Amino acid sequence: MSENRTSGLVAANELRRQALSRWDNEGGALGDNSHLPYQSESQSHELPLTNAELVLLRVRMIALENLLVALLAEASDHQKVLVRDMASYISPRDGFTEHPLTIRAAEHMTALVDRASKFKELTQNQSSVR
Repeated sequence: MSENRTSGLVAANELRRQALSRWDNEGGALGDNSHLPYQSESQSHELPLTNAELVLLRVRMIALENLLVALLAEASDHQKVLVRDMASYISPRDGFTEHPLTIRAAEHMTALVDRASKFKELTQNQSSVR
């Protein structure tokens, strides 16, 4: 393996490790982002989002959630268990500070798996009626 490829894999593994380690505080929140190479001074003083931008983000989130529900409906039981395990993992643990957004995110992850199960039942019932 070439030296460039090896160093690229090491860098990718380090980024993955850092991303996963952030789950121990605020469900992956990046904090001040000062360690990120692409963070520029101008980005730290961005203007707040406009109402139109917030509405568009909300629409995109609804679309992504529904897409995820559809994918989870066809996911294996093992994959659904993994989602529930991740939700449990990011929930507050002994010795860690409780963050309301993290708690809500974990609850939402579990709710997505539940919605997927209901959606799968509904689609199976509809196809058996036909």
